[in-house]
Amino acid sequence: MRKRGLLSLLLAGAMFCMTGMTAFATAEATPTETTAETAAATENVADPHEGMYRNELSGEWISSALATQRPVAIMVDNEKTALAHYGVNQSDIVYEIMNSTANGRITRLMCLVKDYAKITQFGSIRSVRPSNFMLAAEYNAILVHDGGPFYINDYIAQPWSDNLSAGFARFSNGKRTEFTEYVTYNAYTNKTKGRTYAGLKTRLAQAGFSKTYNEYYAGPNFIFSEAQIGLDAEADVRTANAVSLPFPHNSSKLNYNASTGTYDYYEYGKAHIDALTNTQTTFKNVIIQNCSFTQYDPNGYMVYNLVTGENSSNGYYLTNGKAIPITWSKAASNAQTVYRNANTGEELVLNTGKTYIAIVPSDSWAQVSIQ
Repeated sequence: MRKRGLLSLLLAGAMFCMTGMTAFATAEATPTETTAETAAATENVADPHEGMYRNELSGEWISSALATQRPVAIMVDNEKTALAHYGVNQSDIVYEIMNSTANGRITRLMCLVKDYAKITQFGSIRSVRPSNFMLAAEYNAILVHDGGPFYINDYIAQPWSDNLSAGFARFSNGKRTEFTEYVTYNAYTNKTKGRTYAGLKTRLAQAGFSKTYNEYYAGPNFIFSEAQIGLDAEADVRTANAVSLPFPHNSSKLNYNASTGTYDYYEYGKAHIDALTNTQTTFKNVIIQNCSFTQYDPNGYMVYNLVTGENSSNGYYLTNGKAIPITWSKAASNAQTVYRNANTGEELVLNTGKTYIAIVPSDSWAQVSIQ
């Protein structure tokens, strides 16, 4: 009886061990099964960017329905009387460019907008210069303005140049006529005069321009990083918390805002506020180009010498409170400007977000202040 009892005890122990091992094996298998289930569940999670694509002007995610749509480049009057601006903060890229050697080298803004159907009031708009045709062509953009000097005629005649001039909405804002014209997307009826003006939607249809990129589009201008990048490890990096530009008429400045990681824009001694949203104009990327110019006549009409051929000029790229030296070149009037890291020679990579580009006259380049 004792032997049989001992045998029973041994068998029971063995069964217990086998049961424990089976349970252990089952427990070991659970993570694998859970991983598989998790993977399956992950596949069923909706892609947050489904139906979207990265805007080639800013790197930001927008509707894929806009993927092949050409942007517009809108000329905005930057005279103090033209303020406050409307719609500028809807821009993906803003150029600030000397418009004339007269009047304190007054500047104008050229605002590139990819999703222009969202425009309700943009401007006020003003005339264009030859430099703007060459810059708009880089993006295959449709240039929107109100006239210009006869110096633009040769550029208007180019097959790569599409533009819409004048005839846009007139808002009754109490200012002289030249400060009352704004771009709208849909038709606008002036409440004071009762006159209706066509918007971009109708104007583009009437002009017959291709709304999608055509044979003159060379592809995206910029490379955008998917992850946030800093410049601390780059050669010749310098602190860039405050930037002053040699535009004496409006004294353009950009101050780095550490809380937002962007550069806030100032002119005429105060923050630039978009009246449409009542928010300050701010940029993730800042590019400053050194460029010579040719003056046409005593009236101050001029053109920047943007076409460098095989040569290159210098400049700076700023983001996240730092700046590095860059080079830039442009092979032809409608070719893209290529920006490179001055030390590595590699094409510049930008952070996702809006970009401000200042083209500074070479004769005042030494006055650019970055601190």
